[in-house]
Amino acid sequence: MPENKILVAGGGISGITTAIEAAEAGNEVILIEKLPYLGGRVALMNRYFPKLCPPYCGLEINFRRIKDNKRIRVLTSTEITNISGNKGNFNVELIKKPEFVNENCTVCGECEKVCPVERPDEFNYNTSKTKAIYLPHEMAFPYKYIIDEKYCLKFNCNKCLEACKYDAINLSAQAKIINEKVTGIVFATGWKPYDASLIENLGFDKFPDVITNVMMERLAAPNGPTNGKILRPSDNKKPKTIAFVQCAGSRDEKHLPYCSAVCCSASLKQAIYIIEKEPETKIKIFYIDLRLSGRNEDFLNKVKEIKNIELIKGKVGLIEQNPENKALIASAENIMSGKIIKEEFDMIVLATGMQPEAINLKNIKCDESGFIIPEFLEDGIFAASCSKKPLDVSASLKDATGMALKAIQTLIG
Repeated sequence: MPENKILVAGGGISGITTAIEAAEAGNEVILIEKLPYLGGRVALMNRYFPKLCPPYCGLEINFRRIKDNKRIRVLTSTEITNISGNKGNFNVELIKKPEFVNENCTVCGECEKVCPVERPDEFNYNTSKTKAIYLPHEMAFPYKYIIDEKYCLKFNCNKCLEACKYDAINLSAQAKIINEKVTGIVFATGWKPYDASLIENLGFDKFPDVITNVMMERLAAPNGPTNGKILRPSDNKKPKTIAFVQCAGSRDEKHLPYCSAVCCSASLKQAIYIIEKEPETKIKIFYIDLRLSGRNEDFLNKVKEIKNIELIKGKVGLIEQNPENKALIASAENIMSGKIIKEEFDMIVLATGMQPEAINLKNIKCDESGFIIPEFLEDGIFAASCSKKPLDVSASLKDATGMALKAIQTLIG
């Protein structure tokens, strides 16, 4: 029987888990990621469920397992362009974007010092900036600088090239087409936050102090744009009053028709972050239904015991700004009292839902929301975790392990 060779598409926590489990069971694995580094959305978190671990707690261990396992081949800046063949004998065409910094990089930082160009930092959801040549974060894997081709002046500048003592920069690098034969494929392509600018009534594009839940996660993170301080973007002051708006664009036919299942837990978790850092902050959480499962129910019990957090059953329909004091005004109907509430807040957090990352391959059937439909996949192709439905980290890891087992069994029977 020929040896299994499994391609895992997606280098977030689910893809990493699938790759490691398959490789440690004795299979060859190619792990690809479209970004220049692994880690996915978990790397951007302050803490994740269910134990509220910091992201590096799990990622550091898994990165070490990848480095120590010669059966895993990692290709970053890489995407699938075509799949042909069938179970046990797939032909996969990949495109690897140009990587202008090679493995000679020692992360000395001299290139960054001389770079004259800034770019928005997607790692902080564009709330801060980096240079055009930058280290994504302190635990980046691969651990090296990368160049954003969109912003780099290349040979019109050359300063990074001149500063590098290790021959680590090649500004002439080109994209490569790679063809691989594999026995099975697992899509662990993950999720992205819903675009809050599409929810016009909630003012995300109008008011800088209306932020999203993923932005709040970065504010709370020690390696975030404010080094873990909860500061409002408009003036970098500590907000004294904060509102969380649940189901921002979710369970809404105009936006996301489904519940992402994790937003309630995330907001409760973030409310706890805030109180831990600034105990006097007044927080109100507006919700339609509080949907929590398993150990995440503990967050609700903990929040109910905190006097400065109030849970209000009511959907926020409009966010405006008071022109006199620049405070944000949230309008909502209190379902329990039947009264319309209009309250001012220093900052408002929109709990936006999870969308699947887009997959544009003719072999992969997705539903109207973009999630892969597992029942329509060809034999030997599998979907893991958030590529097929919204899940939290704990559930994603269990599902990723299951998909690794299915991929291993591709050549059996």
